[in-house]
Order: sequence, then structure tokens, then C-alpha cells
Amino acid sequence: MDQLYLPTDVIVDSQNYLIIIADLGNRRVIQWLNQNQQILIDNIDCNGLAMDKNGFLYVSDWVRHEVRRWKMGEYNEGIVVAGGNGQGDQLNQFSIPTFIFVDEDQSVYVTDAGNHRVMKWIKYAKEGRIVAGENDEGENLN
Repeated sequence: MDQLYLPTDVIVDSQNYLIIIADLGNRRVIQWLNQNQQILIDNIDCNGLAMDKNGFLYVSDWVRHEVRRWKMGEYNEGIVVAGGNGQGDQLNQFSIPTFIFVDEDQSVYVTDAGNHRVMKWIKYAKEGRIVAGENDEGENLN
């Protein structure tokens, strides 16, 4: 419990004095509170983490190609809020979702590494929209 393997992201919750870590190599999301560890989510290929203003935890799963949301303290299956339709390049899909940002309206921004794009998913949307990239890989500004 006190060891990490390929940690990829971290959230510091200064209000509750805890750290939440995406522990990719161990396929889990863990919480550290005063040197005490607790597994929050197990069996997840987590890459990115985010927390919104209401205390919901968002986790990207690069194998399932989705982002799920959990209410802090309730770690069942979570709710898919972006992707979840297999790997691909359609507006309802990801190919290796990585980092996440959640805005004040609970819209989720996701870096879709395999598709070389950034997607925005409005709350309750069935598909996202491209806000940056998707012109294949490269160094051009487009």
C-alpha cells in the first residue's frame, strides 16, 4: 500500500489534507492522508485525474477509452461521462485518453493522445467536440 508503480497524476486536496494519486502500474487510484493509504478505485488503467468544485473525482482509463466520475466517498463503478464507446476517432470515442480538466459547468476537457486532439464533453453529452488538434500528428500550429 505504501508503494507506487508508474504514478501518472496527482490531486492535492488542501481542504481535506489529502493526496489522490493515479497509480497506473498498480491499476488503482489511492488516497494518502497523513501517511495512511487507502485504495479508492481498483482495477482501473488510470492515467489522468481531476476534481470539480462539487468534489466529484474524474479518472481517465486509457484501456477502456473513457472518463468516469465518482462522488467522493462512493467508489462503486462510477459513471461514464466521456467516451466509453470503444477505441476510435469518432466524436463519441477516444484513443488513449490521458489528462483531464473539469470547468465550472462540469464540462470535461480530455487530451485524446492517440487521436492527437483535445475534446470537450459538456455535462450529460453523448459525444464531445474537438477544441484543438485532430489534423494528424505534427508540429504545425493546426
